[in-house]
This record gives sequence, structure tokens and C-alpha cells, in this order.
Amino acid sequence: MLWTANQIIRKFSTSSNYYQNKLRLALIGQSLFGQEVYTNLRKQGHKVVGVFTVPDRDGKADPLAVAAEKDGTPVFKFPRWRVKGKPIPEVVEAYKAVGAELNVMPFCSQFIPMNVIDHPAHGSIIYHPSILPLHRGASAINWTLIQGDKKAGFSIFWADDGLDTGPILLQRECPVEPNDTVDSLYNRFLFPEGIKAMVESVQLIADGKATRVPQTEDGASYEGIQKKSNSKVNLAQPAEAIHNWIRGHDKVPGAWTVIDGQTVTLYGSSMLGESVPAGQPLEIEGASQPGVVTKNGLVLYGSDSKALMVKNLQYEDGKMISAAKYFSSGDTARVELTDDEKKMAEEIRDIWKGILSNVAAIEETTDFFKSGAASMDVVRLVEEIKQKCAGLQLQNEDVYMATTFQDFIQMFVRRLRGEDQEEEMVIDYATKDVNNMTVKMPWQCFINGKFEDAENGKTADTINPADGSVICKVAYASVGDVDRAVAAAKEAFEVGPWGRMNPRDRGTLLYKLADLMEEHQEELATIESIDSGAVYTLALKTHVGMSIQTFRYFAGWCDKIQGKTIPINQARPNRNLTFTKKEPLGVCAIVIPWNYPLMMLAWKSAACLAAGNTLVLKPAQVTPLSALKFAELTVKAGIPKGVINIVPGSGGMVGQRMSDHPDIRKLGFTGSTPIGKQIMKSCALSNLKKVSLELGGKSPLIIFSDCDMDKAVRMGMSSVFFNKGENCIAAGRLFVEESIHDEYIRRVVEEIKKMKVGDPLHRSTDHGPQNHKAHMDKLVEYCEVGVKEGATLVYGGKQVDRPGFFMEPTLFTDVEDHMFIAKEESFGPIMVVSKFKDGDIDGVLSRANDTEFGLASGVFTRDISKAMYVSERLDAGTVFINTYNKTDVASPFGGFKQSGFGKDLGEDALNEYLRTKAVTVEY
Repeated sequence: MLWTANQIIRKFSTSSNYYQNKLRLALIGQSLFGQEVYTNLRKQGHKVVGVFTVPDRDGKADPLAVAAEKDGTPVFKFPRWRVKGKPIPEVVEAYKAVGAELNVMPFCSQFIPMNVIDHPAHGSIIYHPSILPLHRGASAINWTLIQGDKKAGFSIFWADDGLDTGPILLQRECPVEPNDTVDSLYNRFLFPEGIKAMVESVQLIADGKATRVPQTEDGASYEGIQKKSNSKVNLAQPAEAIHNWIRGHDKVPGAWTVIDGQTVTLYGSSMLGESVPAGQPLEIEGASQPGVVTKNGLVLYGSDSKALMVKNLQYEDGKMISAAKYFSSGDTARVELTDDEKKMAEEIRDIWKGILSNVAAIEETTDFFKSGAASMDVVRLVEEIKQKCAGLQLQNEDVYMATTFQDFIQMFVRRLRGEDQEEEMVIDYATKDVNNMTVKMPWQCFINGKFEDAENGKTADTINPADGSVICKVAYASVGDVDRAVAAAKEAFEVGPWGRMNPRDRGTLLYKLADLMEEHQEELATIESIDSGAVYTLALKTHVGMSIQTFRYFAGWCDKIQGKTIPINQARPNRNLTFTKKEPLGVCAIVIPWNYPLMMLAWKSAACLAAGNTLVLKPAQVTPLSALKFAELTVKAGIPKGVINIVPGSGGMVGQRMSDHPDIRKLGFTGSTPIGKQIMKSCALSNLKKVSLELGGKSPLIIFSDCDMDKAVRMGMSSVFFNKGENCIAAGRLFVEESIHDEYIRRVVEEIKKMKVGDPLHRSTDHGPQNHKAHMDKLVEYCEVGVKEGATLVYGGKQVDRPGFFMEPTLFTDVEDHMFIAKEESFGPIMVVSKFKDGDIDGVLSRANDTEFGLASGVFTRDISKAMYVSERLDAGTVFINTYNKTDVASPFGGFKQSGFGKDLGEDALNEYLRTKAVTVEY
């Protein structure tokens, strides 16, 4: 629930700015980066008078040229600007004729003459992907990773006659994640922030505010373009250095080594944490110790005995394989194609021909890459085939694994038939013998149907609050892990079987998941108990029991989500039919708290899945284990990969990235009000994603003198002390009518003294430990404030003198309306009691509603008219009459005011994860 507001990702938005001063610009460059800079400069009102880019390649124009030609901007495609070091006069004259005031060079692979660079009134600016003067040269991003730099970035500088030595106009930097690649670094920061910075730099020049800071030669470096011949990896060095070399050369030119006498190129490197999976040893030339072929890839060891993992290997003939399959014997038997499959193969042959236009004919042995295909051609091939075969699971990596046409068709047919099934999921469990059973707990991120280490290899301890001991280490996800999870969820929604599945079949899978949860309920309850401090009996009945009920309830809704027909005025002489459809939103993010880890997961994700969405879920950092166990059960239930993804980690990193991510369409959050506000702001600024928030509360409970005293005492105790007070709807303040106040307090104290505080796994325990130490410390401080302000501490108020994070059940009386404890939520076992005058119904209602929160409320009285009068005037999303904590899966749950908006549970919850489309037909 704790979430820092620090933004780790710089927002990219240029569309909202308005600039007064405009320039006439010449854009010199190429690529998608150049296209985006061009588009955004035009949006700001600058006049692009000419685009100078490279000639068409194989009949295909550069993206910058495509955009400019579409807009009617003059486009010049010069193959070169100089011959034998001298400018070509007609090229220079054509350039000068456009009359540019500034040259903008976002990405340029050509050598531009100085009489072009210096010609405009404002000269020329260039983008370079390093923090100059470090890594001058054409392979700056590669060398940032090869050298193991902790910071990456880019520079916008004034062009001169040197090699990236001109004065600096603007620079930006970002941290390098441990498993960043050239692609991830570029896509996460250098591309989006670079576009923004180029636009910002042009405006600074237009406004006369641009700086020219001379580059220092201190720390300067120049590295040339790496070639295959000098990219062999030195394995006799620390693992991190090996990892940096491999990722810095991925995918071009590729770091290589020698295995069994063959040159093998290594791709997809990541550092491993403390756990190295078992496998088969493999001798590698120059390595300090043998590598290990595991189910996840090839493990390499550095000279420091630390390990890294390589995912893919490529042989000299261009064939790429999964490193995990290095020892697989022989080729897979070739399949015979049916007539329909042969027709599809010919359609794919046409796609290959369209891409490889320089090849006369596509033969069975035609190699995609040896025929001149590049990485963008891989994307085109995959997307064109997926367009023809909706739902086919095909990825860019598959093309690298099957490079000849015949191998590609074999792979395609197996994938189409479903024969290319993935191996059974392997889980690296953390185990614990506890509660008369061996509990098996997954601890890694769950992304795209697999458990895997966090991208950066980081882990964090999860603590048992009963004694403060470490249960196990859990993956600590990074921004890159969130991005991969969202990509998996998006693919599962758009092209996977989940989006095409009949709603009733989807319901069947959710029923099966509920059955598996019931089958594992003792294990789930034990995990809840040791990870969150919940009393085992309560965890079994409520934490787990209500979770099972929730999935069964929403499984039944899957085939009952309906639109409606609407009578509208007819367009005579024709007639019209208007109807609405309820559609899923797409990828949804869910962020859950630590008080009911599994139940909060169920309340949100069951409705989300029933509506047909896919999801990425972040459990609370201090209670991740039941969510990861749940992920294991989803695989056993047959829920397709990518539909559910679990990324444990911090709110400041994982949660913030979810709020900012442009591919997430909805975020559901349960937690504190300040963090809810931050989420709402981030969701609005990113892509206006839909939000539902269940936030803080200070729920009033009014007890009238005509109540059933026995019931009011019993339910009043439950309203405060249920689940150790870590309950969002807990009665934060009790108002007791004056004539029964003293008797009520006396009986409450008697009941508190009967409560057994102790080990949450003991069946007779009433009150377990608080969730984590920081929270317990806050509760002690809360009590100290109450005493200092003058409230009467009747019972408790201290930490229990025993190992773990146990707080005494506490009772305050004589609490006045202005006091801190009267206004602020404790979220713990602290009963706060105020009295009110006999018969003063409206007065106590005014006091009960005098709060910015409105989650729940309650009233105890035998007078049904009084009860209804009070319930109508209590400003809260839930009102309990002569009961408390009575929630049900069919009843909507959610708050008013600063307790949030949106509903969990009931039919209302489905609408949080659906959108309404209106369709009008004329006939």
C-alpha cells in the first residue's frame, strides 16, 4: 500500500504546448525517430521546408520520407552529399533553395558538408545517444552497455566539423537497469525522450534561449562500430562484464564464442540471482568453468563464479535455437501438409516474396536473412501472417529460429495445429514445513504463463510477522518486467484464445480455478497466515473462503453480460435499429493491499476476467506469496498464458509504471487516499485510463440505547478487532448513547480481556500479529497521540512483549471531535469511543458525517424507523443495521467522498471492467 510519489519515468507529451516563435526547418536524416521528430515539430507550428533523407531501399521509402510525402512536404532523396570528400554542387544548391533557418538532424547516417551545416542562420543541431563527451561515434548505445555504464542518456549538440565534438545544447540521462538491452534502453528512454528533447531544443533556439556549452575532453571517448571479427566474448572475466559484452552486441553484430569447435553467437543475456537451476554441463572454450544447459537457457559463469543466463544461440549457418534445447537430439520429424495447409503455405510464400523483392523465386531452401531481410522485415513478416491467421501465436523470435522457408512452414504448421506445445511449467519453489504441511510457494514474477526472475535479478525478503523471520526471497520486479507483462497481456487479449473464447467457456475456466483454490484452501490459508499475520481460522473462512465464492459468482456472470435494444426516431422512409454491446476494456492493471492479499485479488480480478479482460496485478510488497500461489493455480486451471500476470515489487516503480503505461486501459486500486490521488493523476496524464479506487475510511458506528446490548457489544468488538483491525471498513469511531455508555464500555473491556493474542496458526488464537513492523510502530504512535490529546486510554495501547509484531487490543474513551484519533484512520485494533446525548439523533448524524471518508457505517437500534432514518442520512457506500462486516459477493462494495469511487463485487463490479458501444443500423 505504501507508494512513493516520485516519478521514475519522464512523461512524453508535446501536444499540449503552444509556442509563439516558429522557424523554417530542414530535416536531414531518416528512420522512425526522424519521422516522429518531424511530426511533432509540425504539430508545434514550425514549418518544415524540406526533408533530406536516404533513397528508397528495395522499393520501400524511409519512414521519414513516407510521412513527409503524405503531408506534401518537399522530399529529397540524395544517395550522397559528397564525392571524394567534396560537396556535390547540385545537391548543395537544391538544399539551399528551400531556405531553412535551422537544420535539424535527428538521426543521420550520411556525411553532410560543412557548407550545408553552417548555411542556415541558426546552424544545425544533432541528436546523439550518449552523454557527450562519453561514447562519441556511431555505436554509442552499444558501448554504454559494453562499458557497464550506470547511466545512459543523449545529447543535442551544435554540429561542427569534428566527430560529435560540437557545443552542447541539451542533455538528458536515465539509469541503466541491470538487464537493459540496446532495444529496451532505446524504447524506454532514448526514443521517447529524444523526440521530446529535439522539439524542445528547436523551440529554445526559436525563443533565443538555446545554450552552447563547449564539450570538455575530460572523460571523452570515441569507439568505432563493432564488427563480427572483434566481438568475441572474453569468458575469463567477471560475469557482469560478460553480460555487458553480450547485451551490448545484441543483436548486431552479435557476441560469439566457440562451443564444440563451432562459432556460436549468444543472444538474450540476463544476470542470475542466487538461484541457478540444475542442468547439463557444457564445455565452452575459454570459460573459467563449464556452462550449464538448463530448462531456461545456457548458464555461463564468470571468473568471479557469478552466473548469467543466455536464452538463444545462433550457428554460423544462421540457424538460431533456444539455448535450452542445445542437447536436443536430431531434427523434429517433418510433417506432411494437408491441402488446406499447402494453400496457406503458398500464401506465406507470397508474403516472403513481397518482402524479399530482390529474390527471383522463393525456394524451399531460401534463407530469409541471407536474402537480405533485416529486423523490420521480421516484424512485417510476423504481423502479415498474424493478420491472415488471427489468433496464431507467432513472435519475432520464431523467425530467427526457422530462417529457411521450409523450416518456417514446418514451424508455422506445427504452431497452427497446436503441436508445438510448451513444456510443462517448472516452478522453483520456496518450501516451508509449517501448520502440519509442506507449503510450496512460487517466488518469481509470473509473466506470460511462466515463473521467471525479475529482469534485474533483484529479490526482496518477505517477513513472517509472527516472529520477524524471513519466509523466503521474492522477485523484485522492474519497469522492464511490467512492460513485458503488459505486452503479454495485450497479446493475449488481442490475438490469443481468451479474446475469441465463448463467454460460457470462459466461465468454465473460472469455475475450474475456484475448484482448484478450494482444493488448495488449507495451503492458501497457511500462506496468508504466515505472510500477512491473519489468524488461520479466519484466513480459511474469509481470506480464502470468500475468494473462492467470488470466482464462482463471477464465473456465473460470464455468459450473462448483455446490451439492450433502444427505440430511436426512424430515418423515414428507412427504418433504424439501435442496440448496445458490452465489451471488455483490454489490458487492466490491479494493485492490491496487504490486509487481505488473496481476497482483494479475487474481488477485483474475478470481475475483470469475467468481463473478458486480461490483467497485470501487483500484490503488496510485504504480502506477495498468496498471489504467486494463485498464479500457479491459474495455469493448472487452463487459463491461457498472458491472461494473468503477477509482478511483485514496489509501488513507486511497478505501480507507477502501471499508472503510466499507455497500453493499460483500466487500473483498479485498493489502498490509501493519498496514493489513490497520485494514481488518478498519473492515469489521467498518461492515457486517460479508467480508474476505480477503494481508499481510506473512518467508518462511524452509532449505538443507540434501545439496541440489543449483547449483540451491540459482540458486533462492536468485531467491527474494530476483526482481522486485527486491518480492515478497510473497520468502525473507526463508535458513538454510544450517553445512558448506556458506561455499561457498554465495561462489557467491551470484559470481552477484550478474554481475547487470546498469539500464534496465528493456533486454532484458539483470536488476535494475531499486525502485518509488518512499520505498521505496528505507527499504531503505537497513534495511541501515544491519543493519550497526549487527552483521550482516556482504558485498555492496551502498547506492543505486546513477545517476538513478532503484536499490538494489544486497545480502547479509548472520552474522544472529542477535534482529536487526531477521532479524525484519522488507525487501520489497527484500536476502538475509539465517543458518547452522544440521549435522543440527539440529528446531532450524532452530523458528527458521524463530519469526515472526508465515506466507506462504511453502522447503526444498532431495535427501532426500525430510526434505523431507516439514520441509514438514509449516513453518507457512506455501505450501511450496516444491527450487524457489521457482513459483505457478500453479490452486494456491491465501495465508498463515497475521499474513500474512492467504483464498486467491487456484485453486478456493479462488472461495469467497472466493461465499456458500452452503441450500434445503429439503417435498413
